[in-house]
Amino acid sequence: MKVSEFRFDLPEELIAQHPYDKRDEARLMIMDKKTKKIEHKIFKNVADYLEAGDCLVINNTKVLPARLYGKKETGANVEFLLLKRIEGDFWEAMVRPGNKLKPGTKVSFGDGILRAEILEVLDGGNRRVKFEYQGIFNEILDKIGLMPLPPYIKETLKEKDKYQTVYAKYDGSAAAPTAGLHFTKELLEQIKQKGVQVANVTLHVGIGTFRPVKVENIEDHNMHSEHYYIKQEDADKINIAKKNGHKVVSVGTTSCRVLESVADKNGFVRETEGDTNIFIYPGYQFKCIDRLITNFHLPESTLIMLVSSLAGKDFVIQAYQEAVKEKYQFFSFGDAMLIL
Repeated sequence: MKVSEFRFDLPEELIAQHPYDKRDEARLMIMDKKTKKIEHKIFKNVADYLEAGDCLVINNTKVLPARLYGKKETGANVEFLLLKRIEGDFWEAMVRPGNKLKPGTKVSFGDGILRAEILEVLDGGNRRVKFEYQGIFNEILDKIGLMPLPPYIKETLKEKDKYQTVYAKYDGSAAAPTAGLHFTKELLEQIKQKGVQVANVTLHVGIGTFRPVKVENIEDHNMHSEHYYIKQEDADKINIAKKNGHKVVSVGTTSCRVLESVADKNGFVRETEGDTNIFIYPGYQFKCIDRLITNFHLPESTLIMLVSSLAGKDFVIQAYQEAVKEKYQFFSFGDAMLIL
């Protein structure tokens, strides 16, 4: 299958540059994969498509304010993007300008409240760095770090929590699980009141989620790896829904990747932790999820391929073309779809 089959034309003005003031007032496209019918709703209407006994699965990862601007000892400006903690105060980071940040280079952030030393150059050009500081690392990041917004968002984010789900709990992501940005605490409570179970998984989203597919045949693409875990109490909620014939509704492609990585052939899941590089594209047979809530994705991305594997490539491209016609907002701060 060719990458070009997942291409669509998107006017630049439809790329959302800022979040909705009210999260659940985003638009929601309903896609019925069986009837091929498309409806246009508001996100808060999502509760109308959930029934008692269903299980809504959310990703409770928390985005680190991982973009840091600092200075070398020479006074030159530098930029770090923290990708993942290796152990303790040792991190893997993407750095700029790469050719100027060699092993041994020392950098200061926030007038010296955070200091770093480049230890080595890793495969792919990232750096292993060690941080030094007084106090609590995450509190320092909250003070001086910026949210690592995707490259297609050009405007400055004024409120950090707008790039965070209302249920974010565990630090570790370099990007938000954006389908979840549309939920409010009130909407989640309304859904629970209907008798819908809400289960958590955790997948720390890596910067690789924005990496383009550079091969012609998608089967040749090497998928990035991301760390996940799921607790037994959440696995139980998912398994009960499946056992009783109810729907497992994944909030976002990240929750979907966890569930499909850990599910057995009958779709049941268990408490586990690990890394997944699962690549879901048309032809994949889903084991666990029945429905998917997701945002509109980049052309030729692994995410639009995942969505196409659930709803059908031709139907997805048709829906995207209709979204353009109806002037939906796209990507991280944009509108959403629910695939039935």
